[in-house]
Amino acid sequence: MEPARQNIRIQTWVAALSVVLLSVKLVAYFLTGSVAILTDALEGIVNVVAGFFGLYSLHLSAKPRDEDHPYGHGKIEFVSAAVEGTMIVIAGIAICYTAIQQLFNPRELHELDYGILLIGITAILNFVAGRFCIRIGTQNNSLALVASGKHLTSDTYSTIGVLTGLVIIYFTNILWLDSAVAILFSFVILYTGYKIVRSSVAGIMDESDRALLKKMVKVFNEHRRDNWMDLHNLRIIKYGSTLHLDAHLTVPWYFNVHEAHHEIDELALLVRQDFGESLELFVHSDGCLEFQCKICSKHDCPVRQHAQEKKITWTVDNISSNQKHNISTPE
Repeated sequence: MEPARQNIRIQTWVAALSVVLLSVKLVAYFLTGSVAILTDALEGIVNVVAGFFGLYSLHLSAKPRDEDHPYGHGKIEFVSAAVEGTMIVIAGIAICYTAIQQLFNPRELHELDYGILLIGITAILNFVAGRFCIRIGTQNNSLALVASGKHLTSDTYSTIGVLTGLVIIYFTNILWLDSAVAILFSFVILYTGYKIVRSSVAGIMDESDRALLKKMVKVFNEHRRDNWMDLHNLRIIKYGSTLHLDAHLTVPWYFNVHEAHHEIDELALLVRQDFGESLELFVHSDGCLEFQCKICSKHDCPVRQHAQEKKITWTVDNISSNQKHNISTPE
């Protein structure tokens, strides 16, 4: 299945699931009167809004490029993640505020056994759905789907905290624990929201993804061809699930246009095999210069002027530099 369509289908299920889980949490709250369950339900409202906003962003990002958006609509996923992260932070603040109020005025709780059962079911469903979203979102380079997955898993952790508190209260009748647990896990929610907002801002600002670059450089070094004397000025920009890769590839100066283009095709094939089909490659081919003979591994070169003295191992730093590599380039 095409990654964009798969992302939309999964996010549709996430949005529908969020509505069901919110309903279950509200039922559990009205049964028990627990402020901890209420805070979990408040985050459930955020899940619903964020789920449908994420679905809209995936629909928009899947639209083909047009005259007004020549690079496509993928950036909306970063905006979606930023909104979702912000809503998580707001929910965390609201949860903390409500719990502090109830801490000094604890209320009697009812039907805790049913509340524990219902909340336990939502925790299991949230965790399974969250891990699945993160796995598929990472595979398809979809920040919106990864953000939804992280949101669902963070909801799971807070729900587990609520469950722990409810079980303790059930056996001990220490009512203030209800609010204490809610306060504790509000900070977990706040941290998760911060991380999502941070990653979305990085995407909007085209911040370098060093983890992705390290992985890509490792692949290039492992499958480096003799005709690739040098690779530099490499930059990667994410537009939703599409990667835009820009680089300068140095090939033998005597190659004709077709031969040089073949090397670029081999580079593109290598990237697509490891990083997905959604790739736009803009590679400028350079002809090698005499000083690069000293770092060249092409042993059958008919015009070699100097023996190879050193092999440059590509790193994130030297492959991102806009300077051609030479004998003094650090490994």
